[in-house]
Amino acid sequence: MRSRHRKISRGKILAAAAALLAAGTAAIALPQANAAGNAGTEAAAQAITGTAWAVDARTGETVVTADSTVQGAQWDSLLAATRGKAVRVERTPGVLSLFAEGGDAIFAGGARCSLGFNVTTNSGPGILTAGHCAAAGRQWSLTQGGRPVATLKQSTFPGTGDFALLTYDNAATSAPSVVDTGGGRTVAITRAAAAQVGRQVSRMGSTTGLHSGRVTALNATVNYPEGRVTGLIQTTVCAEPGDSGGSLFTSDGSAIGVTSGGSGNCRTGGVTFFQPVTTALAAVGARIGG
Repeated sequence: MRSRHRKISRGKILAAAAALLAAGTAAIALPQANAAGNAGTEAAAQAITGTAWAVDARTGETVVTADSTVQGAQWDSLLAATRGKAVRVERTPGVLSLFAEGGDAIFAGGARCSLGFNVTTNSGPGILTAGHCAAAGRQWSLTQGGRPVATLKQSTFPGTGDFALLTYDNAATSAPSVVDTGGGRTVAITRAAAAQVGRQVSRMGSTTGLHSGRVTALNATVNYPEGRVTGLIQTTVCAEPGDSGGSLFTSDGSAIGVTSGGSGNCRTGGVTFFQPVTTALAAVGARIGG
């Protein structure tokens, strides 16, 4: 099912993206491997919507991913901009987009997103979810059209992340630190941990349920139509529209990420990006567990 989240796109960002596309610019900011094999940063001007990039930790090579919208002159310009550099250009099926619903559903303003992780703040229990969900509204409920139970306190999107903090209106709310994996089963979440390349991870979302894969890159940058987001985790875990905000975690109870977006689907595969939980928790002043 396609996302209804299109209505929360930022008008000015979309206008800016359209202007970039109309200009046909090919310049992109790419981390580039230097002689020592460490990732540096190549100065650049503007980004092509529908691209993402991260450094392959095994080879030090920058991998640029382009979705199906990067065609014609844009594709040619992308190849020209990366020619002669330590860069590998790859295609991904579909369109890089935000996944606007998912996990244990939460609702606001007619939109649906997911409860990524229950967290603890100085004022009581809260919810960590995707930042792009925040534009749907400030008051959130656990059922469609239900009584609001949580209020948006802080969000980041686009820019240096895709995360938001909601706090429960009742500070005495029971908010267990678990992920509901379906069928009456749960995984207890006891800590937040940084992602590691090659690590096996699982994702839970309301559209496609429980799926697993591995982390392929860190500090990825994604050019969504709604704007550029940096510092994301790139994975082989499939996801679809409706899985946004869902929990990325490990079997030992580590919270790793919150679903941001990607391309492809859970039938043919694709690429999915996640907001690191450790970065989000530090930014909003929250923690996993009590």
